[in-house]
Amino acid sequence: MSETIFSKILRGEIPCHSVYEDEAVLAFLDINPVSPGHTLVIPKEPTATLDQLSDEAAAAIGRVLPRISRAILAVTGATEFNVLQNNGPGAHQAVFHVHFHIIPKFADGRGLGVGWSAGAIDDGAGLAAKIAAAL
Repeated sequence: MSETIFSKILRGEIPCHSVYEDEAVLAFLDINPVSPGHTLVIPKEPTATLDQLSDEAAAAIGRVLPRISRAILAVTGATEFNVLQNNGPGAHQAVFHVHFHIIPKFADGRGLGVGWSAGAIDDGAGLAAKIAAAL
């Protein structure tokens, strides 16, 4: 994996406003937040995209995402939030180290705005069978 700003943060070469750390995960405030409390949660395992992440690192992140989300809501007063995770440049990933954004959403509209054009599913049974077989 290439060197990233997150690699430097993990090594302590660049400071961050840490909110949580354990042996497998670091969470810190985003320096360019979408809304107050916008937090990044990263595995310490150096992996660019989610599909490359080990089961152990994924489980470690999954264990702490709810707890960190609850703390952000309690402190910011937000009652809603988005969890965003991008994989690859075409999916808007800017730092090529797996990371999850927890972005509080406020009644005044601050937070992430999301929209997409939903389509129709074609051959859902066939596609589901192929994905299941690939697992």
